[in-house]
Amino acid sequence: MNELEAQLHYPFGDDLPPPGGTLEVAPGVKWIRMRLPFALDHINLWLLRDTLDGPDGPTQGWTVVDCCISKDESRAQWESIFANELEGLPILRVIVTHMHPDHIGLAHWLCARWNAPLWMSATDYHTARLSTLGPTGFGGEDAANFFVSHGLSDPEYVTQIRGRTNYYPGLVPAVPNRYHRMMDGQVIAIGGREWTCISGYGHAPEHIALSCADAGLLISGDMILPRISTNVSVYDAEPESNPLTLFLQSIDKFKSLAPDTLVLPSHGKPFKGLHTRIAQLHAHHHDRLAEVMEACETSPCSGVDILPVMFKRKLDVHQTTFALGEAVAHLHTLWFEGKLKRRLGADGVYRFQPA
Repeated sequence: MNELEAQLHYPFGDDLPPPGGTLEVAPGVKWIRMRLPFALDHINLWLLRDTLDGPDGPTQGWTVVDCCISKDESRAQWESIFANELEGLPILRVIVTHMHPDHIGLAHWLCARWNAPLWMSATDYHTARLSTLGPTGFGGEDAANFFVSHGLSDPEYVTQIRGRTNYYPGLVPAVPNRYHRMMDGQVIAIGGREWTCISGYGHAPEHIALSCADAGLLISGDMILPRISTNVSVYDAEPESNPLTLFLQSIDKFKSLAPDTLVLPSHGKPFKGLHTRIAQLHAHHHDRLAEVMEACETSPCSGVDILPVMFKRKLDVHQTTFALGEAVAHLHTLWFEGKLKRRLGADGVYRFQPA
């Protein structure tokens, strides 16, 4: 546990849900932890006891929050959950916090398997549907050209990014044809409890977290994580965006929740210390912005020049795409604040220097 984590409280200690099983974190709320084949090696999913009105009257069952990627191993883990954790009840609906593959990858399969509706924000639903059709910011010609314009020159990395045209469809092969829109401030009744939608920006187009004030619970998705700061990146589809500012504004919306709220994050363990964690995230990005500004004061910097400033470890090509997007996000915050100016060099690379 690092120094910042020590300031948080983990009510369940080192306990984790068993593979293919669950751990109850509150009455009617079960924690599922599924494996991922990435450096971030797991995702947390949630089962909420629920009752929905059907054609034959109220039906008892479960609402699922987030789905994991579309891989055979993930489906096998779900089959174990179906067999052992649903208490003989069906899945009634599928909620997806946002459009990233580890959250929506199996939504089409779960919805079809249980004839259950999908609930998510409109922005992320339509972004996900478009992303299943072809290259996205994770790879392809446009992504490669975007990264080159921010200083990526390693020919092997550029070639790999250019050829990675099937990254998103490979993990999210389909999205259900219909959905229920979730919006900021909307209150959803789940199992006799009222859950309020809280929108967030910067990490995804329109991320939706769910807060139940009466139960003291927050399903935070990727907006508030206990151990790491979620990735906040600029992508080729919106090359002059300012996602870091949006992210920091978004996490402040959670300050209105009770300090002892139990946070149920998508990665890491459930924790208490929400207000402390918000302050930590602000401090983290404040420090990174100061480092980026200092580097640009020394000499004009591209996004690639900022990588060793923000990331002290060697990065593979997958990690580089996320890291470079995040480096540009920090440069853009300082640019939008008027502290840096941007110039396009004769080599086609953007560099930032003090305004």
